[in-house]
Amino acid sequence: MQYQEILHRCFRCGYCKLPAEYNDLNCPSYLKYRFETFSPGGRMWLLRGLVQGDIEPSSRLARIMFSCAACANCIQNCVFPKFKQDLLNAFTAGREELVNQAVVPPEAAAYFKAINLYGNPYKLPETERSAWSDSIDVQTYSGQEFLFYTGCVGAYDERGQKMARSVAGLLAELGVSFGTLSQKETCDGNEVRAMGEKGLFEKLARQNIQVFQEAGVKKIITLSPHGFHALKNFYPFYGSSFEVYHYPQVLAGLVNKIKFSAQQPTRVTFHDPCYLGRHNGDYFTPRLVLGSIPGVELIEMDRNKQDSLCCGGGGGNFFTDILGGGPDASSRVRVREAKETGADIIAVACPKCAKMIEDALKAEALEDSLKVMDLAELMVSRKE
Repeated sequence: MQYQEILHRCFRCGYCKLPAEYNDLNCPSYLKYRFETFSPGGRMWLLRGLVQGDIEPSSRLARIMFSCAACANCIQNCVFPKFKQDLLNAFTAGREELVNQAVVPPEAAAYFKAINLYGNPYKLPETERSAWSDSIDVQTYSGQEFLFYTGCVGAYDERGQKMARSVAGLLAELGVSFGTLSQKETCDGNEVRAMGEKGLFEKLARQNIQVFQEAGVKKIITLSPHGFHALKNFYPFYGSSFEVYHYPQVLAGLVNKIKFSAQQPTRVTFHDPCYLGRHNGDYFTPRLVLGSIPGVELIEMDRNKQDSLCCGGGGGNFFTDILGGGPDASSRVRVREAKETGADIIAVACPKCAKMIEDALKAEALEDSLKVMDLAELMVSRKE
């Protein structure tokens, strides 16, 4: 197994499951289950046992390994700088080992099968991939400056579609030259990679790169930070050389072109997406956008930026739901934390986060007092 040489270096101090202030639990799977095996240190110990032959692959081991939300809190707070960057790589390699031995949770197997057969986890035909844009004027890519890549959630999920329309509509209004791949788009594969299906990820990456290159794409705007992460950091291993931006990084340079109307002050708290923040180090851009909207008062949650609590949708859990719900689900803990700030709006920049947090608001009976809006929706709601 790759990265097995670092497994013995973890002596399970436990800092990996905490935020920087050590005053809470920040690992979604440990927060939910409270068993040490569901912590990063516990996974390191289990993987060591697997590699050494002390334990056998099993359905229980698979559920523990696939419950990881890949949020990177462990990387942020591990006290061993020489190998901390490879913690998630080790977990991915562990899942890859289980995939190779066909010992994966049924939900994960179903996810892989759907991606392989349909190019999306919703098992919907590619002809419906552009349905999100039917009500707005979005051009098919034909040499524009940017390709707007919506990803599976933006294309097929009702909440994701709403977010895709808000971003595309605002980009068009601001004069950004962009088009979409329409039915030629397929899954970016970020969750496939994180879940250890290396062969399927390579297939998706090479397929997308070929489509992008044949279309003449040079620059890409992604709706999801998950897609941004895969296209920016992993596609170059397969020959890509595109400039990749997450949509707030484009909006930040254009916000001065918007004429905002005078409105009552609104208290907003921002939920950092893991794949924009901890994975790619961008905590500034979304806050720059929010700070440019008149009347928006940004109120930070106790856990913010590098200590932000994951919504629990990463690592494939948005689709597999291996973490499940309940009051200790990280999304529900997160909305209770947002409520404590006194905010009126939870701002998001990820379609998975938008869906997870909206569902959590309903479960916590907070949908009448808190509202979820992505950055583009918030900008549109306050312009003239």
